[in-house]
Amino acid sequence: MHDEPNPRHADAPATATASPEARVLGLLLPYHRTTAPAPPGDPVEHHPEQLAQIRRFTSAGEPVLFTLPGFPCKSPNPAKVLGRLPDEGERLSLAFLDRLCARVGEVYAPGARMLICSDGHIFGDLINVPDAHIDAYGDALRTMIRRAGLRHLDTFDLREVYGDLPYDEKRARATTAYAPALATLRALTRTDEETTRLYRGITRFLVEDATGHTGSRSALQRESRARAYGVIARSRAWGDLIADRHPRSVRLSIHPQRPGAAKFGIRLLESADAWATPWHSTVLRRRDGSAELMRRADAERLGRLVLRDGRPSHYAQ
Repeated sequence: MHDEPNPRHADAPATATASPEARVLGLLLPYHRTTAPAPPGDPVEHHPEQLAQIRRFTSAGEPVLFTLPGFPCKSPNPAKVLGRLPDEGERLSLAFLDRLCARVGEVYAPGARMLICSDGHIFGDLINVPDAHIDAYGDALRTMIRRAGLRHLDTFDLREVYGDLPYDEKRARATTAYAPALATLRALTRTDEETTRLYRGITRFLVEDATGHTGSRSALQRESRARAYGVIARSRAWGDLIADRHPRSVRLSIHPQRPGAAKFGIRLLESADAWATPWHSTVLRRRDGSAELMRRADAERLGRLVLRDGRPSHYAQ
């Protein structure tokens, strides 16, 4: 079975003369999730930020640390997902990330670790997902990692930062300490293409996931646009908090990133939608064994439901 995204192009040359950071980056390049056409061959030289981030570890002979914000919680829209807990999408994505770290160890002896920075609690109230559901998702994610023996993966969330404080207090502290001003974000959506694209993508998710909305469509869109600014502000607060706690790391993102950005966008699974993630989608297993993310309603139409450990897991043709 094909359990990882198809490489968009061949790995960068991992020759004996290539630097350790170039060899490590060469393993990431085939899975680059970007908003811009890649330069011919997408050589490592087009990613100076990532080379510099990796070099901080290779120059010291230390394991590379990747930080990846994501894996927050399942979408509350039952037309998109199978339920509240991690399923085949998360299982395949985590296994892919673990294999990627293992492959780093083949080209750079100290190897690598991946820190999954679950961001559900930072904006849970804005996406209308209860904290109890986010906790259940996170706990199940850690169980999934442990049972699968994914030894290169660790997790990190607001519980590691603020302990047993109420979640509203945790969010308030993180937002006060790290979030940009909303006026700054509004200005960026008018001048920065990447911020505009992110704002539109999050607004779309919020509209789609508002399953209990009883008002007009235009009112929902206005409300979702306002909440989208809050989600972006807190997401950036979460990124800065992670950077504060882990000042040396290779910063990954599940969102598309342009070449040369401080973060490296990475694809977890195949999808026709550049913004699809395991927590906003369902897996369809094709007859050839490949896995693709899509809306549950579409996967249900194309395949039969498969259970794992007695729970809905994915669809298969």
